[in-house]
Formats: sequence, structure tokens, C-alpha cells
Amino acid sequence: MRAAGVVAAGVFLTLAWPVVPTSAAPSPTPKPSTTQKATPPPPPPARCDLPRGYRGTIGESWARKRLGYERVWHLTRGEGVTVAVVDSGVGDDHPMLSGRVAGVVDLTGTGRKDCAGHGTGVAGLIAGRDLSDRKVPLSGVAPEAKLLVVKQQNAQSDESGGDRLPRAIRAAVAGGAKVVNLSIRARHSADLEQAVKDALAQDVVIVAAAGNTQRADGDDGPAYPASYPGVLSVAALGPEGGRAESSSTRSRVDVAAPGKGITVPWPDGGYNPQAEGTSYAAAYVSGVAALVRSHRPGLGAPQVVRRILATADGNTGDATGRGMVNPVQAVTAVVPGEDGSGPAGRRAASAELAAPAPEDGRTRTIATAATGAALAGAALVAVAGLVLPMGRRRGWRPGRADPAARRAEDEPVAIGTEGGTIGARR
Repeated sequence: MRAAGVVAAGVFLTLAWPVVPTSAAPSPTPKPSTTQKATPPPPPPARCDLPRGYRGTIGESWARKRLGYERVWHLTRGEGVTVAVVDSGVGDDHPMLSGRVAGVVDLTGTGRKDCAGHGTGVAGLIAGRDLSDRKVPLSGVAPEAKLLVVKQQNAQSDESGGDRLPRAIRAAVAGGAKVVNLSIRARHSADLEQAVKDALAQDVVIVAAAGNTQRADGDDGPAYPASYPGVLSVAALGPEGGRAESSSTRSRVDVAAPGKGITVPWPDGGYNPQAEGTSYAAAYVSGVAALVRSHRPGLGAPQVVRRILATADGNTGDATGRGMVNPVQAVTAVVPGEDGSGPAGRRAASAELAAPAPEDGRTRTIATAATGAALAGAALVAVAGLVLPMGRRRGWRPGRADPAARRAEDEPVAIGTEGGTIGARR
């Protein structure tokens, strides 16, 4: 039996392992150098069993209407900024992404193709081309930013458990990214934390998803790298303005963005009209960071983050941070105490802070009227002090006013009303 087992094992190894032929040759084959390494076999082709993307009529996303980022495109469209998308690859032949991808780094050995659809959707929201001229009201927040795609997973979730993520962050920074989008939830590790610290030290804005709840009670623990200090952690909001049910409540949250009922590009050229999650919320914020870095190149990464937080719309409940990100204010607002790291940045900040506030004509008119009324009242009191004693000495008696005139006098007069409400603002 032992001999038979040895024979069987020999047969298995013969079939499974390549064997050098032993036939005679004109000259002996030289032995390979002991310093040479065997060439690893090529990775198996990635299996992409994605469902077909939606190809019907696309309406304007509520997120685009709510954020209104196209209103700053006359100032910046993200040009000159590279954003790294650390994700599942990219379908860069999609109309939104064709020509937008500056490079792809594959850490999975499965090729650049996106076999999950996740990376394509995230990349499209950050810097996808505006398709309005094709009657498709979709675009990325910063459509002129360049994308560096770092493929660190080949599925919706990281099948390596986050082991590749530190290397992916370092690859993104080495590739020149000034904004790194991490729509990924991983476990804490010393290597991951150090990779984040190193990126922040190199003036990189790191934007990360706060994570989606997986358990029924929503208690999944904090998400990393979103919960590390210095990382811009993003929650997801729904169309009504509150936190999406899927958005985690256990992570530290800095700001929020649309993350429910979102339309995103799909790798086969179609769309996913019902995308949901903090992954897509983070993508919007990464796009805003690209706009700010493009328009205000003198600002360092901490100042960009501070500007995004200072101009957000306000907290809308637990785990929503500063509330909805505001792209227009993030790009254009004057932030007190802001000082660019370079001369150009300092001059721009000084000019904005020194600019006089616009004259408020309505306030000036009210103040003038109030001053005039006070003077008139003082004059009336003075006249009454002289006239009334004289009238008493002459025997004056009060007369009866006409009722119609009295009613007319009693009618209220609307002064300075807008829309029927005094002092209302449209």
C-alpha cells in the first residue's frame, strides 16, 4: 500500500507540475543561476459577472440640484489636481470617464477592470465628464480633475481584509495625488494608521467613508481609516436632508453629503440609478476638495479641510458632523484667519479679508428713517409744550373727528413689506 501511495503521488506531481523533457540534446543545457527567481504564473483573468447597467432616461439627480457645484465651474472645474480613487478598479471606457483617468495601479493582480462597479461609480461622482450635451444631466463635481485609480480590491468589499490598503495609500501619494478618496471600511492596524499619518504629513487631503451599518442594531463599531485623526470622515444623507439609515453612527463624522438614491456610472456604459452608501457621499466631498485645491493652490491640506467644515450647512442630527457639504461656499467663502502657505495664497486671503462688506441699502434706509422720526418727535414735543398752554388760556376745546377719517387713520400701513410679510426675506 505504501508503494502504491508513492506511485500515485508521483503521478499527481507529474501531472500538476511542469517537467523539463529528458530527451537527448546536442549540447547540455546550462544550469540556471541560483540568484534568478522563477517567473510567477500570470494571474487568472478577473471574472466580471456584473448585471447590465440601466440604459433608460436619466433625470437630474437630487444630489446635483442640492449641491449646485456647477455654479463654481466658472472659477474652477478641478483642473491641475489629481484625485486618487482607492477602490475596485475603473470602467474608464464609460462616457463619463473616458480620458479622465491619468493612470491605474493594480495591487490585486487581476487587471484594471472594475468587476464590482463600485470604483467606477465613485470615480464618476468625483471627476466624471459633464454629459449635459448628450441630454444626460450627470457630471462629477470636479470634471477637469485627473483620476489616479489604485485597485486594491476586486469586489464590493476588500477580500484581503484591508491588508493592501496601507500600500494603496502609499501608491496614491507616490503617484502625485493631492486628494485621496477612500470609500472603504477596514479594520484598524498600526500599518494603516502610519500610512495615513505619512500621507497627511505630505500635504494630502484624505477623505474616507464613515461606513455603512451591516447589523440590524447599527452597532458595527467605528470604521477605519475614517476614524483616524486628520481624515475627513463623511456620512451619508438622504433627499430629505437627514442621515441615511445605512450611514454608520459609530464612526467619528466631520461632514455629510448625498448618499441615498444616487445615480452613478456603471462599468458597461450604463448607470446605477439607486446607488446608496457613505462611499458615494465621500466621493462628493473628494470632488469638493479638488475644487478648493484647484481654486486656492496656496492652501495646505489642513486649511482645505477647515474650509470645507467651516462652510458646511449645519448638523442635521446624530452622526452628521457639520452637516451637508456646500461646494459653492467651500470655494468662494472668506474664512477668517485663513493664511495661504505661499505668497499668492497670503495675498488672496488678505485681499478677501480686507474687502469692504457690501453696502446694505435697506439697513441704511431704515436707520435714516428712524433718525428722522426721532427728530420729528422731539420737535413735536417742543411745539406742544408751547401751543397747548396757549390753547388752554384761549379756551380751546377738543373737537369730534369724522368717523370715516378715523377709520382711515386706523388702517394699518404696510411699510417695507416683501411678499406680504414685514421684513420677510425671499
